[in-house]
Amino acid sequence: MIRVHLAGEGAEAQDRSYDILCGRGLLAEVGPAIRQAGARRAVVIADAAVQETHAAAVAKSLRSAGLETETIAVASGETSKSLESAGRIWSHLARLAVDRATHVVAVGGGVVGDLSGFVAATFARGLSVWHVPTTLVAQVDSAIGGKTGINLAEGKNLVGAFWQPRGVFADIDALATLPDREFVSGLAEIVKYGMILDAQFFTWLEANAAGLLARDPERTAFAVHRSAALKARVVGQDEREISGLRAALNYGHTFGHAYETAAGYGTLLHGEAVAIGMSRAARLAALLGRIDAEVVGRQDALLARLSLPIAAQAAGSIAPERLLEIMARDKKSLGGRLRFVLPDRIGRAELVADIDPVLVRTALIAT
Repeated sequence: MIRVHLAGEGAEAQDRSYDILCGRGLLAEVGPAIRQAGARRAVVIADAAVQETHAAAVAKSLRSAGLETETIAVASGETSKSLESAGRIWSHLARLAVDRATHVVAVGGGVVGDLSGFVAATFARGLSVWHVPTTLVAQVDSAIGGKTGINLAEGKNLVGAFWQPRGVFADIDALATLPDREFVSGLAEIVKYGMILDAQFFTWLEANAAGLLARDPERTAFAVHRSAALKARVVGQDEREISGLRAALNYGHTFGHAYETAAGYGTLLHGEAVAIGMSRAARLAALLGRIDAEVVGRQDALLARLSLPIAAQAAGSIAPERLLEIMARDKKSLGGRLRFVLPDRIGRAELVADIDPVLVRTALIAT
């Protein structure tokens, strides 16, 4: 087991620091940790796909630790990140007479984590939440950093809150049950960390792509731990995206969220959309003279070796104007003006403002 500590800057942020545990056999440790944190009761919010497996193991651990435990199932898929789902869970918590001594435990992927975090942040003006991510995307990205949210028809994650968890349990063994497509989707977020934060890690990914795709346990564990450590370092310095440092973690996401929204939630997996988004962002960076064709090619080659999509056509036939309209509503846009996270070399990226929409359109249709 490897422990990554997320520590914010300043006394107030230190109160929101927590551990991210990466390893094997961690599901059995959830109950004792939450009991030790002072919980008297737990509500497990679980993806229906893991309700009878990983969520059941977590619930057993909680009960064995002496905690009264209830489980609420959430349908799999991006469409569950909705106001309707949040309202249903709020009502369920109210019927259970949940109070602030009750801790929420999110078991599943990014959808359940984002939804559970938002519910925890808003019910009774704030409940403690713990994340038990069971997908690769969630273990390396969405479970870390306290971003919560739900989707609207107008765009992804437009409603949400920053609400840090009390802890994260990234059990590598849970990934064994992931369908291949879901596992591959998570590799996109791992590539992202190499592109924006760690050139050496990117080179390691190039050398170990085949092993990762084959789910080699040692390589997978290293990739999860390194990704979690990189994200924790950034979030600890810029918890609420004030300085702009954390915004770099959204590399590929402005394009990617637009593709997800336009294609219809659930058509593309999040990592698939991010992979296409990174390919578009790299092309935009090249159009602006920030990187050369070699960098674009290295990223394309790595994504392709990991069986991730890079062609815009993988999202279907979507008019560039529709994508531009959605991106203008993105949280990183300012006054309707487009801003994108763009690399200037492998291992470094920054938020770039006032980009000409004509160049963005060119990047959208580029091969």
